[in-house]
Amino acid sequence: MSKSGKPPEQATDRLFATERRPEDFRFDASVARVFPDMIRRSVPGYTTIIPMIEVITEQYVQVGSNCYDLGCSLGASTLAMRHGIPHPDCTLVGVDNSDAMIERCEHYIALDDSPLPVTLRCEDILATELTNASVTTLNFTLQFVPPERRTELLTRIAEATRPGGVLILSEKIRFESERDQEIQTRLHHEFKRANGYSDLEISQKRSAIEQVLIPETLASHQQRLQRAGFDRVLIWYQCFNFVSMLAIKDH
Repeated sequence: MSKSGKPPEQATDRLFATERRPEDFRFDASVARVFPDMIRRSVPGYTTIIPMIEVITEQYVQVGSNCYDLGCSLGASTLAMRHGIPHPDCTLVGVDNSDAMIERCEHYIALDDSPLPVTLRCEDILATELTNASVTTLNFTLQFVPPERRTELLTRIAEATRPGGVLILSEKIRFESERDQEIQTRLHHEFKRANGYSDLEISQKRSAIEQVLIPETLASHQQRLQRAGFDRVLIWYQCFNFVSMLAIKDH
């Protein structure tokens, strides 16, 4: 962990700006270095979702409970949750399977002014222990979990969640109608162009990520969350093909 008091170096995302050999997208050191710029310019509404995670956490966090950010990357959601937790006896845990992400996340946690301790785990979220949860966040994480393992993960989260607790689930989705899908994809690409990405960057990033990020329909997400053990599923945010849901466990 850095003792310099300076944030980690951040760079402009130019990873796909030149022709490159096709390969699957990985959350390695090169992605970690440009990740804040990449996600801000790639995910519509990300800068709205993060502060709202703080608001939602504050509303649903329970005294003496655990809070989890699964797939915490550089810790944006973790820090939002941290600032939304008013109870000093709560435990906040961030989990990511990328060493490069966790290393940089440690810097941001150390520079933050909240006194609430944060435990960071570099491990697979499918294997991490979950207990006594009141708020859990999967912020654009589930889409990278193999589809056949998603029900298993959500069921474990629901079983670990206290009555009155919630899961914040943000995802890129696909649409039932091909025409709707084409419209939303075109709008998303225009969003990227407006943020300075070239057609080459958009095309190469899409090719790299399409076998790694597997989107599903909104209905599929809602039905799975209820099968997993959540009682209500609300859509609290949507922009183009990006949504954030609140899954509530009443009992």
